[in-house]
Amino acid sequence: TPVQIKEFGAVNKIDFSPIPPYNYAVTASSRIHIYGRYSQEPIKTFSRFRDVAYCATYRDDGRLLVAGSEDGSICLFDVSGKATLRQFKGRTKPVHVVGFLSDKYRVFSGGDDYSSNLWDIPTAKEIISYNEHTDYVRCGCASKVNADVFITGSYDHTVKLFDARTKSSVMTIEHGHPVESVLLFPSGGLLVSAGGRYVKVWDVLKGGQLLVSLKNHHKTVTCLCLNSSGQRLLSGSLDRHVKIYSTTSYKVVHSFNYATSILSLALSPEDETIVVGMTNGVLNVKHRKPEEKIENSQKKRQPAYRTYVKGRTYMPKQEDFCVSKPVKRVLRKYDKLLRSFQSSKALDAVMEPPIMLHTPEVTVAVMQELHRRGTLKSALAGRDEKQVNLLLTFVARRVIEPRFTPVLVTVADMITDIYQPVVGQSEIVDKQFLKLQQAIGKEIDYQEELLEVLGMMDTLFATFTKKRDTCLEENKSNGVTQIIETSRNY
Repeated sequence: TPVQIKEFGAVNKIDFSPIPPYNYAVTASSRIHIYGRYSQEPIKTFSRFRDVAYCATYRDDGRLLVAGSEDGSICLFDVSGKATLRQFKGRTKPVHVVGFLSDKYRVFSGGDDYSSNLWDIPTAKEIISYNEHTDYVRCGCASKVNADVFITGSYDHTVKLFDARTKSSVMTIEHGHPVESVLLFPSGGLLVSAGGRYVKVWDVLKGGQLLVSLKNHHKTVTCLCLNSSGQRLLSGSLDRHVKIYSTTSYKVVHSFNYATSILSLALSPEDETIVVGMTNGVLNVKHRKPEEKIENSQKKRQPAYRTYVKGRTYMPKQEDFCVSKPVKRVLRKYDKLLRSFQSSKALDAVMEPPIMLHTPEVTVAVMQELHRRGTLKSALAGRDEKQVNLLLTFVARRVIEPRFTPVLVTVADMITDIYQPVVGQSEIVDKQFLKLQQAIGKEIDYQEELLEVLGMMDTLFATFTKKRDTCLEENKSNGVTQIIETSRNY
């Protein structure tokens, strides 16, 4: 659940400290508040400003903080102290952008007097001033690769790259809209600029060649941010959305929706927290849900072998009551397929060689069940040469067995009806049809010979003569012995 913190004015800048515990500085109105990652109240406040403060930025070691102001002065603070360490004066218009060069001893700035300046921290004096922009300078960043390079963006639609060793800019890029934010990739080779509804990516090493132009927002894009690995680019806009792009394909992979227009955003160095500042002075803090740690629980000690064999040899007595453990019934693959009414797959399951060779009754039983359901014909149809060959081989081999004959004769009729139009297109299938014909022909011959034998036997039984046998049976009744004559007919 996001945390909502109310500030005194519009939040124009959020910057995370590069060192643990990764506190972040929030610039709003005439104050700079420093918050802990999970604190809802500021743990430190810098309020030595006469008017609105702008762009509080940490140094790379996290020990110093620099900020511009509405009255044109630039203030340098020690994060662990309260007093202003340095104050850079000489500008009369508001200074909206400040930052440290990567050598940690120089500060660059840009303001509403159209100038871009470089300041020396030890002496608090201006080193050089560039007056090349023709409108307000509202954004900038420093290169982490070269300590002399910094970039500024202006409302004159241009982004200029300055080198402190030269007296003029070394590169000018036309963005096409008032530039609100600029960003350099950690490698220093790619530059991202935001202005109007567009986010554009430029190749600095190719002289400022445009690589891609993104138009995913409906209103002005005000801020940019990169994640720690450089694989995700974030952009915030006045349309109340934060878009997250993949830096490999530059497609939107995620989006956040907020209550009001967004002026600033920042991502913590570990990508665990995203902080968004809005025009109504609300600070929105979202934390990534912590991953559940799987504890390496100790392996439970297995019971001894004697535990398993205990009681195996016990013979129950007459007074004992035996409880039998219910046996879990495991269905075969073809039974599961039959239950789910997958006729063709069920037939495929019983047409595997091990089943056909060792348990042909299973194959025939499934065919019989499919015929009972009326789906046998559809299960036999639509098969390729190899499957038809397998079916015909099985039928030709087993059709002569009396227990299988009624079912397999029906199967043979269906196969013939289905695949009669394609007879002659495959030598293998044609050969199997001939084998089936021969097997049925031989069986018919055997049946005719058996009928002849049965006819001979009937004739023999009919010509047997009737014989009369006489035997004596004693019938003792009332003490008198009687001799009864019985006759038997054969």
